[in-house]
Formats: sequence, structure tokens, C-alpha cells
Amino acid sequence: MFAAKTFALFIVTALAEIIGCYLPYFWLRHGGTAWLLVPAALSLALFAWLLTLHPAAAGRVYAAYGGVYVAVALGWLWAVDGVRPSFWDVIGVAVTLAGMGIIMFSPRAG
Repeated sequence: MFAAKTFALFIVTALAEIIGCYLPYFWLRHGGTAWLLVPAALSLALFAWLLTLHPAAAGRVYAAYGGVYVAVALGWLWAVDGVRPSFWDVIGVAVTLAGMGIIMFSPRAG
């Protein structure tokens, strides 16, 4: 159960970060309204807060989170940008998720 909760929290965290970064990108690249910066800032604040909810040390959380971020970013690529990830993208996600699992869930000495 701990692993499922951790993974779900990482997914929500990644979505908050991606949305917080995508909205200014959209504003600058596609001529959206500057008002997009308000929800972007709120989303990035949510991202930072969500990272604090993990019981592990911050450095370990950041390192493991990176693996889930890669997976969610490629999901965003497909869902929002309309670009289907390649076979090699999927292999890369598998490797990063394996790394996340090793970092977060390996046994530790007391």
C-alpha cells in the first residue's frame, strides 16, 4: 500500500509541476493571456508542497520523483501534444521507473 500511495503522490506532484511549467510555455509560445501565470504559480506552489508530504529524506524524494516525472511527461506528450511516445521512450520510462523503485523502496539500515 505504501508503494501505491507513494507512486500516486508522485503522479499528482508531476502533474502539478508540468502544468505549472506548461502554462507559461503556452503563454509565451502560443500567445495566450498573461493571466495563465497565476494558475501556473499556484500549480508550482502545489508541486513544492506535495514534495514535502513524503516521509523520506528530501534528496531521495527528488531523485525518485524524477523517474515518475519522466513517465508523466511522456504521458503529457501523448495526451496534450498529440505525439505518441516511441518504443525507445517507453523503454526509457521503464528504466527510470525501475530506478525510482530502487531508490524509494529498497531496504535501508535503521
